[in-house]
Amino acid sequence: MIPRTSVPVWGPAVRGAHWALAGCVIGCLLLHEGGAWHEALGYAALALAAMRGAAGFVARTPRVRFDRFVRGPAATWAYTRALLAHAEPRHLGHNPLGGWMIVALLLAALLAGASGALYATDRFWGDPLVYGVHRFASWSFALLAPLHVAGVVLTSMRQRENLVAAMIGGRKRAPASGDVDD
Repeated sequence: MIPRTSVPVWGPAVRGAHWALAGCVIGCLLLHEGGAWHEALGYAALALAAMRGAAGFVARTPRVRFDRFVRGPAATWAYTRALLAHAEPRHLGHNPLGGWMIVALLLAALLAGASGALYATDRFWGDPLVYGVHRFASWSFALLAPLHVAGVVLTSMRQRENLVAAMIGGRKRAPASGDVDD
């Protein structure tokens, strides 16, 4: 069998930040009672999410930029309809639903990290509003992470492409006719 050609999609920094942020969030959720490790992982998650968020606006690499993969409501709804009809196009980068999932996960990480950092200060220690925001943002991952994984599995199966391997190795199958090379 002739191997298919592949193209680079995500660089080492994006992939490393993705897996490091996932590890930090999982660690924080497992250590949800707090403590030194929870705080350290929380600060790391906050830093990683802030760096990824900033890169989404200023990166020179096109597939890292939000304006390349975060679509408006009309495009996202059109993609959703195509997905439900089993006629969605393959995106070389993130599809519109995946783009919005990235935004949701990054916002949850930023909100959880920032509120956790505030809660650790003398001024906001014990503040019920800050604690409530931290809990809401933190436990949002309990919903968002499985949805993200389900989307990755569904897309991998439908497109016959291992997206986990792509996020590890940084390469995907070269675009074919009808694919969206964003």
